[in-house]
Amino acid sequence: MKFGKVDNPEEVNFSLPPTPKETLEFLGNFNKKTFENIRIGCAKWNRKDLKNFYPKGTRDELEYYSTQFNSIELNASFYRIFPKEQFHSWKSKSAEDFQFFPKIPRYISHLKRLLDCERQVDEFIKNILALEEKLGMVFLQMPDNFKPKNIERLQAFFKFWPKEVPLAAELRNSGWFEDKGINNELNSLLKEYKITNIIVDSAGRRDLLHMQLTTPTAFIRYNGANHSSDYSRLDDWLLRIGDWHEKGLKNIYFFVHQNVEKESPLLSAYFIKQFNEKFNTALHIPQVLNK
Repeated sequence: MKFGKVDNPEEVNFSLPPTPKETLEFLGNFNKKTFENIRIGCAKWNRKDLKNFYPKGTRDELEYYSTQFNSIELNASFYRIFPKEQFHSWKSKSAEDFQFFPKIPRYISHLKRLLDCERQVDEFIKNILALEEKLGMVFLQMPDNFKPKNIERLQAFFKFWPKEVPLAAELRNSGWFEDKGINNELNSLLKEYKITNIIVDSAGRRDLLHMQLTTPTAFIRYNGANHSSDYSRLDDWLLRIGDWHEKGLKNIYFFVHQNVEKESPLLSAYFIKQFNEKFNTALHIPQVLNK
């Protein structure tokens, strides 16, 4: 994930911004009991990216990956519309409690830019439903040049999207966050259609670290900078998630990327271990070979 990459991460202020009062008030609408769904994983499962992760002799990468992590951010679906047979195959290969979080194809988000794409959306949904109980939350990522003037397209897309398929959205243009009025309009729209507002923690795009929750789910795409600060940043996230959980947060979907994908399993394993200790959970801690 080279988006937001910087050459000198030691010069970046990685402090998490304060939680806005709108998020705290919104979370107050939900029960303060236990987490309902916790998913922590990487963005890819292939051997080329996750170097030294797979034991010698591993035949099927997904099969092994799913024994170590409980979820995957499925970026492969961004590049093409896979047939339902492929999703069924992934489902059958993965462990029982595993979930996939597919990205909406770029044909819909980047080429058609949400216009006149109902047929492709229907096809995509029909195919991913082959994952059945292993379908987590689908996510829409819009290009950086998709600006607030196009908010009507977002609304039409959310209205068309089937309510029974959970959806998250990542808006990248800085205009969505710089103007308070526009940001409020966006958050109201997301809340109206129960769309989760993705938070991106990346060195070069601190404006995407908005801390605005629009559902009782925190979907966080964490981009490590291949720097020692990657671990202390994860510690800060544990504290923030703890604060939100006390207010009513229900679900955590946390996916780890790196500019150079060589330590994502290490970072994820560290985060899972610390998560277990803080929240008294029993998530499986992945076995990482390159310790």
